[in-house]
Amino acid sequence: MYPKAKTLGIIMRNNKILLEEQEGKHSKGTGIYYRPIGGTIELGEKSSDTIKREYIEEIAVDIEIKRYMGCLENIFRIDGNLGHEIIQIYLVDFIDQNLYRKENFKVVEGRKTTFTKWVSLEEIIDGKKILFPNGLTELLQKNI
Repeated sequence: MYPKAKTLGIIMRNNKILLEEQEGKHSKGTGIYYRPIGGTIELGEKSSDTIKREYIEEIAVDIEIKRYMGCLENIFRIDGNLGHEIIQIYLVDFIDQNLYRKENFKVVEGRKTTFTKWVSLEEIIDGKKILFPNGLTELLQKNI
């Protein structure tokens, strides 16, 4: 098995981040955790194009990239299984500014449906909410 190349997009509103809320097993246990919208980079696709595609596929909105934030290498275990992701992180904006008024978005990935919510940066930094991938909290503190 090889590392997966992924990309994530960070959208901010009033010191809150739009995150997908998920529940299940994760590298810190079991329960609710959060992750920005994003996904796997396809062969021959630039990460900046991937993040735009993922926002359209997952929550049906167009975004524009404000700036590149950095790259994370996330190595983790869930139930003894090793995972390895190399993730390009972008700060992005909604093209339609009215979307910032929405409280949540429905996220559809195959048969799985979840929802996003605006989570305060303070809750993430204080550890009140679990954010993945590992290292993203520190990257946000340096870049936001």
